[in-house]
Amino acid sequence: ENSMAEPVLSLIIPVYNAEPFLEECFQSIVDQTFQQNFEVSIYNDKSTDGSALIIAEWQAKFKELNPNIVSVVVGLNDGTEGKGCGFAKNKSIAQSNGKFLCFLDSDDIMTPDRLEELYKACLEHPNSIIGSNFKRIPEDATAREVTIIQPTWCLSRDVFNAVGGYLPDTGEPEDMVFFYKHLSLGGGLYKVQKDLLIYRWHENMTSHKINRVTLMRYRVRAFEE
Repeated sequence: ENSMAEPVLSLIIPVYNAEPFLEECFQSIVDQTFQQNFEVSIYNDKSTDGSALIIAEWQAKFKELNPNIVSVVVGLNDGTEGKGCGFAKNKSIAQSNGKFLCFLDSDDIMTPDRLEELYKACLEHPNSIIGSNFKRIPEDATAREVTIIQPTWCLSRDVFNAVGGYLPDTGEPEDMVFFYKHLSLGGGLYKVQKDLLIYRWHENMTSHKINRVTLMRYRVRAFEE
């Protein structure tokens, strides 16, 4: 029994009304070929669908299905409403223990080698945000053109703490703000040139709510600095 084993990496999973996607997402976690101890950190941001039931079911079986999962932490926003993606990511990170943080959106699916590849890159580039290539579903989905898309990120807890976490949800693109603050502090970027994530595009995606003008404003401002 390795329950005392420290995870080297934590999967950071904010969940908000992701019921149709959670089974596939969670299955992709237990299918990882990563041979080191890792942790699953889920934060349920006041979902109003069946997400909590699916999370509870999987919470009981993650470790059983993959012996390298040494810890499963589930947090819940018990307030009156969801507080947004940045809030949920901060909470999921605060309750986690890994030295490295690997983001996973609850509607995405990891390839089996994702953690292995990202961990290797993190060790080689400890001061960088690590991203990767990805496949889209549906294939012709017109995703926003972001440099290294946030759902593919992995980084060290030190890098996260240096930036100071995500801003609370104000309609500003929290991943953009984080990304540019990281660069302004001299942080690096590194992209693994492999498809390590299946990125799902659908109508009620959070990133879709942030309008393009805001995104452009952030880009322009960063290049002016």
